[in-house]
Amino acid sequence: MAFGRLQRASASNPMSDINMTPLIDVMLVLLVIFMITAPLMTSSLKLDLPKTEGARPSDAAQYVTVAVDAEGRLFWGDESVSADQLKLRVREASIRNAATEVQLRADRSVPYGRIAELIGLVQEGGLSRIGFVTETGKTP
Repeated sequence: MAFGRLQRASASNPMSDINMTPLIDVMLVLLVIFMITAPLMTSSLKLDLPKTEGARPSDAAQYVTVAVDAEGRLFWGDESVSADQLKLRVREASIRNAATEVQLRADRSVPYGRIAELIGLVQEGGLSRIGFVTETGKTP
């Protein structure tokens, strides 16, 4: 039996290529996560909006969302606010850009008087462009 030294025939060259497969896998997983979560992030406030057939989406460049739920509570985006806080936030938005549109979302069961009060608060805050958000479809 002969014992010899184990030698490599030649020195191995360092690998200079980057393995892209793990990077692509991670990116595809992130893409799937964002595709699933993006529709869920639109609004967490659940309202029964009135249905109209002729409503068209607004093309306002800058807008804020104000909502009134079935109990008459006011919301700035998805955050519950008092009437004074709402007026203050509307005033701050009007100072930043006077052409800001207020997109009003109101539950179908909210009385007209409450909506008129909300419109008055928004106008006192300094914004006059008000759009009413509805669901598309036939009216009942």
